[in-house]
Amino acid sequence: MTETPSSSNPAEPGKPADSRRARRPYLTGIFAVGLVALGVIAGAGAMAVDAPRDTTMLIQPIPISSLAPYSVVAVKGKVVEIFGDKFVIDDGSGRALVETGRRGEGGKLVTAGEALTVQGHFDDGFIHGDIIVHADGRAESLKPPRPGPRGLLDRLHGRDVDIVAPGVPG
Repeated sequence: MTETPSSSNPAEPGKPADSRRARRPYLTGIFAVGLVALGVIAGAGAMAVDAPRDTTMLIQPIPISSLAPYSVVAVKGKVVEIFGDKFVIDDGSGRALVETGRRGEGGKLVTAGEALTVQGHFDDGFIHGDIIVHADGRAESLKPPRPGPRGLLDRLHGRDVDIVAPGVPG
């Protein structure tokens, strides 16, 4: 009896069963990479939507004569002099130099004789301003924009400062 090669032998190359086995690790790898990429994209999207916005709470103004170095302060007084992006505020107990940064360049942020409240950090003998609240209630943020690309929430909200009275849900 002579033996003829059988077509059901799985060891023969080129048969459909072998090609399915050879493709399976390749397709599984592509599927795994796709799942990881989908997870990374979904995680980045969730972080962008859930990213905290910069918020600042207004604090009670204190006299300039009682400013403590390296502290967060708020002072209320009148603008006496303007020097480019800096101005001097006087509250009757003393004077303080306030640095406004790039927002105050050109001296158009405040006017001489204007009553306002400035909040910021008192370091090295002057106040690094974070917020200016004008007498009419208008508030301006002096903080630089946060680094990185701007997302949808930043475009919707803008850089305005919302004033919330104490005890009122914001």
